[in-house]
Amino acid sequence: MNICVHPKTIQTLFPTDILFQTACWSRFASRLGWKPIAFDFQSSSGEEGDILALIRPLGFGFAAAYVPQGPESNPEPDQYGRFLESLSQALTRHLDSTVAFIRYDLPWESPYAAETAIGHRLFEHPEPRLRELRMNFGTRTWNLRKAVSDLTVADALIIDVARDEENIMSTMKPKTRYNIRLARRKGVRVFHASIEMLPLFYDLYLQTARRNRFQPATYRHLLTLFSTFDLNSRSSEILFLLAARGQDILAGAIVAISERRAVYLFGASANRWRDLMGPYAVHWEAIKWARRRRCLTYDMGSVSPNPDPIHPFYGMYRFKTGFGGTVIHRNGSWDYPIDMRRYNEFRNYESLVRSMPVKANMTFDGKKAFSGAGDGHASFIHNETCPPAVSG
Repeated sequence: MNICVHPKTIQTLFPTDILFQTACWSRFASRLGWKPIAFDFQSSSGEEGDILALIRPLGFGFAAAYVPQGPESNPEPDQYGRFLESLSQALTRHLDSTVAFIRYDLPWESPYAAETAIGHRLFEHPEPRLRELRMNFGTRTWNLRKAVSDLTVADALIIDVARDEENIMSTMKPKTRYNIRLARRKGVRVFHASIEMLPLFYDLYLQTARRNRFQPATYRHLLTLFSTFDLNSRSSEILFLLAARGQDILAGAIVAISERRAVYLFGASANRWRDLMGPYAVHWEAIKWARRRRCLTYDMGSVSPNPDPIHPFYGMYRFKTGFGGTVIHRNGSWDYPIDMRRYNEFRNYESLVRSMPVKANMTFDGKKAFSGAGDGHASFIHNETCPPAVSG
């Protein structure tokens, strides 16, 4: 397989449901220190599209290129590796010599998902070594590596919101319907909040991060997110919801829209007043808002890949699957090393960070770098590009 790429301006990126491949997201990332670049591509098999990549210096004179939830083009599963190899080789010719590797956060379905469904088994991601064997089969260089962690969500809960509200409610679990109505009976109101209320949300967000043991985004990060979307085109918008009873803020969520998809980015809930069911009320309002905006789906973010009680995201699985929907399994984050020595140095650093408690504050040459954390969709950089929300 051969792929040709041609540089293009960020402003000419095609409209897409994938928020992280939009011109809006590139502006957000650039304000946080990333350098966005864009390309058109065309393969010898007829696939074509465009791609947004973000360049980030990692210290010691080298950098990484990150492709957030891209490319959108969807080859057949047995062609995943060949496609990525050819695309990477074409992109490398246009990258600065300091770029040590390309990291793709693939939106493509895991090739193991369909096989699991056919066998009626619980889905599990195989160990990285086996995944690398499959991904590299048929490639020329066997150079694709499974990243240490997935930077945005691999296993997510997707709700079809093209239906009417009654139909959506009817497919929820009885307890979820009950909790939504209970919140209303207890006087919980959900409202569209202004930027002035971001400090209140951020306080809840830090509570949630401590409770669920994930690395929180900085306040500057969220502030930049709001300011970027306010300046953006009509095709992408952001929603800031808070649930309250009286003067007490119970929970909140930040949701973004790109074309026909609403994406849950950040969420938070108070340590107190758990019996008022604020998170249920917030997500129900987000679903209704997505419907009004003519979205087709609401992506609720991370869940465990199956209902395994020992998985750290099992609580998210129980909460989110209560709203109905379908659990999808993406193929996760993959690396294409260009400078193997520098790539291995950075990979060793990532592995060390991952093995340490969340409170660890390690840096690579003074810079916090890639990190997967949280339960939403923006968790791709410790330092200023979004660990997403935990609601609950």
